[in-house]
Amino acid sequence: MDSQTSQSSQASEASSPPHMFQVDLRGLVDLLSHHLYSSPKVYLRELLQNAVDAITARRAEQPGAPARVRLYAERGTLRVEDSGVGLTESDVHSLLATIGRSSKRADGLREARADFLGQFGIGLLACFVVAERIRVVSRSARTPDARPVEWTASDDGSYTVRTLPDEARPEPGTTVHLVARAGAGEWLSRERILALARDFGALLPYDVRVGEEAVTDLPAPWDRPYPSPAARRVALARHCHEQFGFTPLDSIGLDVPLAGIRGVAYVLPSAVSPAQRARHRVHLKGMLLTERAEQLLPDWAFFVRCVLDTDSLRPTASREALYEDETLAAVREALGERIRSWLTGLAAGDPQRLTAFLSVHHLGVKSLARHDREMLRTMLPWLPFETTDGQLSLEEFAQRHAVVHYTRTVEEFRQVAPIASAQGIGVVNGGYTYDSDLIEALPSVRPGTAVAELDADTVTAHLDPVEPAAELALAGFLATARATLDPLGCDVVLRAFHPLSVPALHLDDRAARHEQARAEAEDHADELWAGILGSLRGGAPRARLVLNHLNPLVRRISSLPERELIGTATESLYGQALLMAQRPLRPADSALLNRAFLGLLEWATHREDEH
Repeated sequence: MDSQTSQSSQASEASSPPHMFQVDLRGLVDLLSHHLYSSPKVYLRELLQNAVDAITARRAEQPGAPARVRLYAERGTLRVEDSGVGLTESDVHSLLATIGRSSKRADGLREARADFLGQFGIGLLACFVVAERIRVVSRSARTPDARPVEWTASDDGSYTVRTLPDEARPEPGTTVHLVARAGAGEWLSRERILALARDFGALLPYDVRVGEEAVTDLPAPWDRPYPSPAARRVALARHCHEQFGFTPLDSIGLDVPLAGIRGVAYVLPSAVSPAQRARHRVHLKGMLLTERAEQLLPDWAFFVRCVLDTDSLRPTASREALYEDETLAAVREALGERIRSWLTGLAAGDPQRLTAFLSVHHLGVKSLARHDREMLRTMLPWLPFETTDGQLSLEEFAQRHAVVHYTRTVEEFRQVAPIASAQGIGVVNGGYTYDSDLIEALPSVRPGTAVAELDADTVTAHLDPVEPAAELALAGFLATARATLDPLGCDVVLRAFHPLSVPALHLDDRAARHEQARAEAEDHADELWAGILGSLRGGAPRARLVLNHLNPLVRRISSLPERELIGTATESLYGQALLMAQRPLRPADSALLNRAFLGLLEWATHREDEH
């Protein structure tokens, strides 16, 4: 590089012979386009960033200096002019030396990026993704007597450096000329450049134009004065639709001065999965950094999409994502606190909007309340739960029932809800995401509340027993029914309960299901595993089929004289109870249903033949 410097500093207007980059430029461009940047479009962001940083550097020394960036596109070429700090010939050679020294691997790219942000560096080389030739003419504001310098580079790795007459660039600043490479002309079309410039640079603090058309649109929508809160909501809703394509339920201001954050969070109008990665638009000092920031908010805040500007967060080497560090963690916590405060404010002063929000996004709030006792206390009167009394909040349900019984699965709730309701047992469905955790946390925010998981014994205990004499008279029927279901690990009991239309109820709990699964695995295991599984046999209660003595069908079945027919009818009742509870059927259960159906069909057709 030293020999190059001496050669290029000869006669001011004489061109130095072509040189070659001290790196594999084609390999570097491949690295930039395929591994560092997500799309060729970032070339324009890099040009804008270089121009803006150069203006910022000049204004730090000359506060009254002009602040202009102009872009001109014509027939596969692009010219970008800025009134920034500019470069001397020495600056250009230092830049080339840095590229040659540190651009040979990704770590070197990060180093060069950090050192030369605000000059050209790797950002300028990114233009080779769309250009076959780059020409830069620059004049330094720091060294007014220095002549303009021209750097011309081709995508084959060759470049020349020369000084120019003063009239080549009378004023300080830099002009970058690009000539499109084959197949990339569309990236240098005026329409594409205008769209990209507005996308990347709408919040830049300087006068940026494509030709005569303005790019910047300041102040930002969330910082503008509006005649009324309603007008602000309408304007922000329009901005949200432009940025994300949806009209929000509400907007949340994200003014966090200590974190250097200004922006807005838009509440999604429809429910989304908590597992879906939220993507937010982040501007860094006015320049769009990324429209896919995923780690900006806490995981529970998946119901909002953000647009914000920051001067405190650190970008990655590609400047397309945020670097995970302590600052980002602090910003994430601050933004989460702001969204939490918005929810608390709705609960205190606007219950109608809160109800509308929760009807869509109760899952996100439940996720937050699961870890935040204060939020659970605040949201307790508002969060909806499925109960045997209908959709209620836990607060209202606890006021109605001395004990808050709950099930851990949706299937268990559907199994017992009709019977429990008829017997006066209040049950909450804890089978949905986060609900069990919140129900169990209820006593911590509502002291004195009794919470208990509903099990088969509790339900059975609330069902009326049958008169001993009546049960004794049905001893033969019950013995046959129990013998029929014993191989399936299910007991049979007789009770009287409402509603009368339910002939049988299948009850079990987690322990019974685990024992059932263990026994089934033991039956199909080899001798070694069967022995191991057998040693794990527990004393858990078995599932039970509760027959309703008040149901007319059960009464008729119990009076059948044929033992075989009683067994078939019992299997049918068992299968129907499983289906009513929406429980997954084991192969043995499916075989039983098929056998019972065919048996009853055969019995019915046999009787027809007799007649």
